[in-house]
Amino acid sequence: MLRACAGCRLRVSEAGAGLAAVMLRQVLALLSPPCFVPCSGGRGGNSMFYAVRKGRQVGVFRSWEDCKKQVDKYQYASFKKFKSEDDAWDFVNSRATVSSYNSSGISDVAEERQSNNSNQDTSWSYHSSYKRPCEQSSENQSARKHVKYNEMPSASSQKENEFSYMGEHVVVYTDGCCSSNGRYKARAGTGVYWGPNHPLNSSDRLPGRQTNQRAEIHAACKAIEQAKSQNIKKLAIYTDSKFTINGITNWVENWKTNGWKTSTKKDVINREDFERLAELSEGMDIHWMHVPGHSGFTGNEAADRLAREGAGKTQC
Repeated sequence: MLRACAGCRLRVSEAGAGLAAVMLRQVLALLSPPCFVPCSGGRGGNSMFYAVRKGRQVGVFRSWEDCKKQVDKYQYASFKKFKSEDDAWDFVNSRATVSSYNSSGISDVAEERQSNNSNQDTSWSYHSSYKRPCEQSSENQSARKHVKYNEMPSASSQKENEFSYMGEHVVVYTDGCCSSNGRYKARAGTGVYWGPNHPLNSSDRLPGRQTNQRAEIHAACKAIEQAKSQNIKKLAIYTDSKFTINGITNWVENWKTNGWKTSTKKDVINREDFERLAELSEGMDIHWMHVPGHSGFTGNEAADRLAREGAGKTQC
């Protein structure tokens, strides 16, 4: 009987310690700016926790609607959903990390796991619904490395005709677009944006086969060519094309080894484009940075406008 009571006291003690740990995290978030605002959605039947690390208000919310109010159209928002409240608070209280990919394809920091989305509204980043239609990747979707979007350098102080920098790397934004993608009358263009009224900004019609993915790759090629013409060796390329980033950092070497065959033994559709991109990248220190498309980021929006202008030009 005494042993049973002692066991009960031990379980109560452990439960109290767990509760104290959760309360401590909440108190720390309350004391650190910006302060935590409790969610208004209540617990209900939703088992997910939505953590906002950077947004209008920071904290853990119990509904996507409450979370969305804090991050929708908020520049550099950082948020994610979790099944565990402890994990959500750990995300809120941890320092933001930047995930970029260099020219060798090695991540500069550990990858952050992307949550499985039950539907579009509960996605931890909501750029996919805004992305222009594009051709399907030839690689297995489950084999892709997750590429998260990143905090971007401020362009507010950048003057005309000057480069902006991320550390020692010159920053450039690239984009490609294609109207009627995959159809007979498709028109594709590329855009490269270095800064406001910069003389290197370019807007071109895509030569050859008109597809969105080819336009994205060619825009990156154009940026690297321009960088080399300016004797730039370190480049940070911001693009909303995960396909381009995964292709150059993850897939190219395997394609070469496999005779330019995909994992399903099919020919790589964009072989010539990736061969050109890989060749241009040699000797360059390139950070490949993913940015969500059509989400209000100045550089990406400017590159998109240039790409659309290019699509309207006459094909060479």
